[in-house]
Amino acid sequence: MTHSPASDTVDVTVHRAFAASAERVFDAWLTPRLLGQWMFGPDIRDEKLLRLDVDPRVGGRFSMLVERDGERIDHVGEYLVIERPHRLSFTWTIAGEADQDGSRVDIAITPASAGCELRLTHTLPRAWADYADRTQQGWSTMLDALHAVF
Repeated sequence: MTHSPASDTVDVTVHRAFAASAERVFDAWLTPRLLGQWMFGPDIRDEKLLRLDVDPRVGGRFSMLVERDGERIDHVGEYLVIERPHRLSFTWTIAGEADQDGSRVDIAITPASAGCELRLTHTLPRAWADYADRTQQGWSTMLDALHAVF
């Protein structure tokens, strides 16, 4: 976790190696059927996946609605960069929570001898610094589940 005083943000970074091509790992981020296998749902945590809408183009938006402990949580964002299979960037927030401006996820995928390596950086506004550890754990859990898909 790094603090950047100039931009008033906190970066959470997670790395994973995959025994799958960069293209397959990249596509798992934009294909609803695959997203439902590793990002959300009862196989990942105690929740129910209610809806998964993805418009995978720059300027397109996504909405991933889950129910946890009787509460509906809608993870929403906009795709900023889509450069298959190497770079993907999107905003990330919870619908209805105003103080999350500036939350951004950047994914870099590089080919490796046995597949590819993924580096995820989630930039959080400093106001959300207390959630950095939980954010890192959440992405680690999801990337472990993505790893299991391959």
